[in-house]
Amino acid sequence: MFTFWDNFFYSIEHEGLIRIINLFWYYFYIEAPRFVILDVIILGIILFQSRRNKLNFKRARYELLAENPLVSIIVPGRNEGQHIFKLVNGLREQTYTNLEFIIVDDASDDDTYLICRDLKENGLIHVYLRNDIRGGKASAANLGLRYAHGKFVIHVDADTSFDRNAIENILVPFYMEDNVGGVGGNVKVRNIHESIATSLQAIEYLQTISVGRVVTSYLGIYRIISGAFGAFRRDVLLRLGGWDVGPGLDGDLTIKMRKLDFKIRFAANAVSLTNVPSSFSALSRQRMRWSKSLIRFRLRKHHDIYLPQANFSFINFFALWENIFYNLILDFFWWIYAINLLVTNFDFLLFLIPLKFIIYGIGSTFQFTLAMMLSERRSQEWKLFMYIPLMMIYNGYYMRTVRTIAYLREILFKSSYRDAWNPQKSSKKAMEIGI
Repeated sequence: MFTFWDNFFYSIEHEGLIRIINLFWYYFYIEAPRFVILDVIILGIILFQSRRNKLNFKRARYELLAENPLVSIIVPGRNEGQHIFKLVNGLREQTYTNLEFIIVDDASDDDTYLICRDLKENGLIHVYLRNDIRGGKASAANLGLRYAHGKFVIHVDADTSFDRNAIENILVPFYMEDNVGGVGGNVKVRNIHESIATSLQAIEYLQTISVGRVVTSYLGIYRIISGAFGAFRRDVLLRLGGWDVGPGLDGDLTIKMRKLDFKIRFAANAVSLTNVPSSFSALSRQRMRWSKSLIRFRLRKHHDIYLPQANFSFINFFALWENIFYNLILDFFWWIYAINLLVTNFDFLLFLIPLKFIIYGIGSTFQFTLAMMLSERRSQEWKLFMYIPLMMIYNGYYMRTVRTIAYLREILFKSSYRDAWNPQKSSKKAMEIGI
């Protein structure tokens, strides 16, 4: 009697490789070339250039330490009292020490005021500012910017922690080449073993940030400096007028810098850790907010990037178009592909599902291995390997569904302007002026 797997492998042999590739052409012709093959090629080039890059980094680090510029660290937030002391204490242990700490309390109703008052009185922070009426994260960050004196400004979330050399490493790229306006830090997941949701996000962060942003930075199409850990030239921030109302304010600011022809770079060795949502319901709400920003900012607000006008830049056009194409257009197209695959191969469904798990599992394993090659935490992060089989469901179905719903809500109803993440007065004003 044949077992299921006997029949499965017999069917694969009978169908042949060409038939399988034709069945899963979406992966083999669209996803794999962009997210696996391209990553391998670019990382190979970077590895080949590693000696030159190390020498350039060493020279730039020497210039940074010789100049020793003041760096303003802005921490905007609401009800972050439980994180503030740990954050400040960790930042004071950094290898780079010429730092100015600015905490902006956006009308918190927890013990943030008491904690920050004590930190200020003991000389552990330099500036503590408080909004009596909630203005939103952008408003709080801009208030901190007004009081910043540093040559560089680093924006961090209160619940972020850092490797000891993270601040130093995120500053070095400003000295490695001319005209760098902003540098993104490498954000990883701290609570990786709290739940299945956090473990899957940890793998996602490794693939899309630790590897993905290395690749896009090298290609010159890096398009979002994370609000959890990002460094900027203060004069550039002032020229741009700071942050606009979010959600997606970090990506919006990055685009504005690109439009002024500043380079945006990613510092893979500037490592920070953050807690991610531990439940799928909380994760869905977070990603709904993030996904809406693609429509609101990259499609609506910055639509001029796609037009052949006087300040047109092909690299900016390509950076945003690649993002729109893979994350919006192909997202909707995938549903047509998936339904057609299901309907036309229904009799093959029993073998189609495990075959898809195998194909996507091999791809995810390859991506995960690339991430491990770059990781400074291999011993901890290798334990995530056991969750690789679930990444097909996580990325292929769960995340795709969340993104699609978010896109439709934003396209049809502009729902980001009603998001509770921002005060309604701020969102209402943003809608009136088209931001």
